[in-house]
Amino acid sequence: MKLIKLNAIDSTNDFLKALSSKQELENFTVVSTEIQTKGKGQMGAVWVSEAGKNLIMSLFVKDLSLGVDGVFNLNVTVAISVIQVLEAFKIPNLSIKWPNDIMSYQYKIGGVLIENNIKSDGRVNSIVGLGLNVNQINFENLPKASSLAVICKSEFDKEKILLAIIEKIRDNIYLKNQDLDAIWSTYTDLLFKKNIPMAFRDNGTNKNFMGIIQGISLQGKLQVLLEDDTIIEYGIKEVQMLY
Repeated sequence: MKLIKLNAIDSTNDFLKALSSKQELENFTVVSTEIQTKGKGQMGAVWVSEAGKNLIMSLFVKDLSLGVDGVFNLNVTVAISVIQVLEAFKIPNLSIKWPNDIMSYQYKIGGVLIENNIKSDGRVNSIVGLGLNVNQINFENLPKASSLAVICKSEFDKEKILLAIIEKIRDNIYLKNQDLDAIWSTYTDLLFKKNIPMAFRDNGTNKNFMGIIQGISLQGKLQVLLEDDTIIEYGIKEVQMLY
């Protein structure tokens, strides 16, 4: 594993993407930074982080034999790897808000953004971006955000968490199929608000509706049971949870 540490960068994902286009990178090359000026989240959201307080990193994973239909396996594996590491650090009441927000109680403490380059032979090169709120205390105007320090009332070693996450992702990526099935099962069990009636907004019609999260399809779509007992699958840009 090669670790590149930066003081400041616009986006670790963009930096690593540009680097990989210019040179042959070692598998599991990692870029981390103390401050990120243009951090990205799902659907173009901005990831805001206080300088030096949080874990901001991107990981290059190459030549995965996922195929187009198996791309979401990496999302599942990364999210579960982060959860497993945080459990080892005694972070309480963890869950995954679909597709890849890391939650403690009802608060978002982290997020994952994966960008894939699928080759003609089905192999995939991926850049895995992770933002994790570690020692930041102030979340003014962000009522749904929190950090490990706030939740556990103590500071954490970002470096230890980073190395543990990379090791866990690397271990889990190369699991056999039966173990991947177990990871999928764990991911589904950890879904935020699963089996609880809640409000959603259909981004196509801009209308709210009630539903119950049932699970996730193999392609990564959210499966929601509606009031008429039908189950509808939604893509990432098609629906949002209102909680």
